[in-house]
Amino acid sequence: MIPLSRPEFGDEEARAVAAVLKSGWVSQGPKVAEFESLVAGRVGAAQGVATTSCTTALHLALIASGVGPGDEVICPSYSFIATANAILYAGATPVFAEIEADTWNLDPLDVEKRVGTKTKAVLAVHQVGLAADLDRLKAAAPKGVPIIEDAACAIGSFYKEKPIGSSGNVACLSFHPRKTISLGEGGMVLTNDPTVADRVRQLRSHGASVSDLDRHRAQGLVYEEYRELGYNYRMTDIQAAIGIEQLKRLDDLLERRRAVARRYNAAFCTVEQIQTPAEPEYATHAYQSYAIRLQPECRVGRDDMMRELIAGGVSCRRGIPPIHLEPLYLQRGRISLPVTEAVAAGSIFIPMYAALPEADQARVIDAVIAIARR
Repeated sequence: MIPLSRPEFGDEEARAVAAVLKSGWVSQGPKVAEFESLVAGRVGAAQGVATTSCTTALHLALIASGVGPGDEVICPSYSFIATANAILYAGATPVFAEIEADTWNLDPLDVEKRVGTKTKAVLAVHQVGLAADLDRLKAAAPKGVPIIEDAACAIGSFYKEKPIGSSGNVACLSFHPRKTISLGEGGMVLTNDPTVADRVRQLRSHGASVSDLDRHRAQGLVYEEYRELGYNYRMTDIQAAIGIEQLKRLDDLLERRRAVARRYNAAFCTVEQIQTPAEPEYATHAYQSYAIRLQPECRVGRDDMMRELIAGGVSCRRGIPPIHLEPLYLQRGRISLPVTEAVAAGSIFIPMYAALPEADQARVIDAVIAIARR
């Protein structure tokens, strides 16, 4: 079976983990600080704050941006459920907006229609590594309402020739095994605002602050105080050590992913039954995943295609289930998002990872085209 995705680790990561274990400092420590600095420097952000996952990074980013109970945050429904869940964690309400039929990212025109008096932020997802149109989203949001970037899939992506994470918005990364670089789990908040960074650092460690730091340090003492409810969202040095080595591979991993995508695009773009991923002039795709959408000309349904692909040894996954149709969110009220629902109903994720052998790429291509053209 050709897997849908596969992280790529080597001896360097194994040695880095062994060195941390031998050091005796395995919780959040110097390796986390080093990893934060390296990632922030790579993407052009002033500061990075590591967390346990992108979900927890989003949670803290929302709180640090002033989102709380009674507020509303506009976001797409075509995203992993963590996008909306993080808004609930902050005590706010997700307001789902439509996506564009080609990019599968938030539609700025629909975002503008959904702005209300309670709108406190717009949470933009860079879907599977394709940058959302940040300038148009900023124009659609009221003055003073921040754009927070769910950049879970977008390390290595560019918006108008600038790396995602460098826009000045608060952005959040994921290091899950399906992402371009992986630590097993992990996330990071990127920001140019030192106040936001400090707040996230405090909240990720149970809300710990240090009282009279300079005076106590002069006495060789440090006292922590807990003035608000925080969380245990700390990354470990074990994970960070893996991340430091993974970051060294990033350019190579991105280029090999893009090479797979170019081959897929070239093969599928002539098949009228298949829509290939969009890549507008303003964006450079990272291809964290690769998804096709079956067009009306295709007489084979999505689920039937998936069954045949799996039977033929090709792993696949349905398009992202819309969050607003999940039972948890249906309980909160029914809404209609026709574009989102149509994209989800016709989209399929197929194998995409840097080390995908050319022979397996060919098998995937042949299988998809044969089924689509039936």
